Amino acid sequence: MNEDHDLIIIGGGSAGLTAAGFGVQLGLRVALVEKHLIGGDCTWTGCVPSKTLLKAAKVVHGMRTADRYGLTSIEPQVDLKAVLAHVRSVVAQVYEEESPEALRADGIDVYLGPARFVDPQTLAVGDTVLTARRFLLATGAHPFIPPIAGLDDVQYLTYERLWDLEDLPHHLLVVGAGPIGCEMSQAFRRLGTKVTLIDAEDRLLPRDEWEASWVLAEVFQAEGIHLRLGAPAERVWQDRASIHLVAGGEEVVGDALLVAVGRRPNVQGLDLEKAGVAYSAKGIQVDDYLRTSQRHIYAAGDCTGGYQFTHYAGWQAVMAVRNAFLPGASKGVTDLVPWTTFTDPEVAHVGLTEEQAREQFGENIRLCEWPMANVDRARAE
Repeated sequence: MNEDHDLIIIGGGSAGLTAAGFGVQLGLRVALVEKHLIGGDCTWTGCVPSKTLLKAAKVVHGMRTADRYGLTSIEPQVDLKAVLAHVRSVVAQVYEEESPEALRADGIDVYLGPARFVDPQTLAVGDTVLTARRFLLATGAHPFIPPIAGLDDVQYLTYERLWDLEDLPHHLLVVGAGPIGCEMSQAFRRLGTKVTLIDAEDRLLPRDEWEASWVLAEVFQAEGIHLRLGAPAERVWQDRASIHLVAGGEEVVGDALLVAVGRRPNVQGLDLEKAGVAYSAKGIQVDDYLRTSQRHIYAAGDCTGGYQFTHYAGWQAVMAVRNAFLPGASKGVTDLVPWTTFTDPEVAHVGLTEEQAREQFGENIRLCEWPMANVDRARAE
């Protein structure tokens, strides 16, 4: 079976969905190919479930600390099964708007199954052979599993497997103090789990401002999160219900382990070599206009190895389709990307940090600091 399209998009996550919608608006015949579930990480294992869990945890924390606002504090009873049932209900609501049926109703041809290139112009999805004028690779990323001795023999969690928990862990060990590790550490601590957060770096959120890291560390410690920073995870083993982790030469014991040390681009299994698309373990190689080594094939989002944010992936997807089909060209790569880690308090920034600015411009910068404690709205909150 052979079908021709103007644009074939591989990957139905944030970038792929945005590109497909924009392509239809341009009057293109668009095919969207996804080997797992439409919505990608954001809908199923990332943004939607994690932010829903964070909201539940914030409600629990508010009940427990209501006396700060002149109210009566209460100690809530947390049933993780009920909380995760709520999380799944929100995921289902979001998925309704991006299901294959919904997309087809919008004029997008949807193909479910693993895709591989036959040649630079031809894609095979199972027994279906597709051809197109242009292609967009939007295959996303997956959890990076660090080379910790013994990890292969331990039942560990990632952000993908976290949502399969049935009971609240007694003591959760979290390796990785980046956004995922920090968000999930605070969420589970507020839900009632003892949490130890471990990282080889000497501070939380090492890609954000030092001052923000310090504030967040104070908050975490006040909430009872045990921080083991500057302590690289060396080895791990499991016996019965306990997981033993040696980090920085010291052992810590828990009953669940979350590995959250970043993500890596999905570049395998596509036969990109047959398409003539250059790539490495760091991602699919693109120029400033998101064109790969093949002029008719573009890539956007996490698979390119750049910033891994839903909004950035969506923006890149629009730029890629725009450059593929409209006159002229617009850059699809920028360092002026806003991002937020949804801890409480939230940590956000856009552009260079002070450290990065000093590395780039030396002392030829102007620095202004204004504590949130000086802001009336922050005091009221």
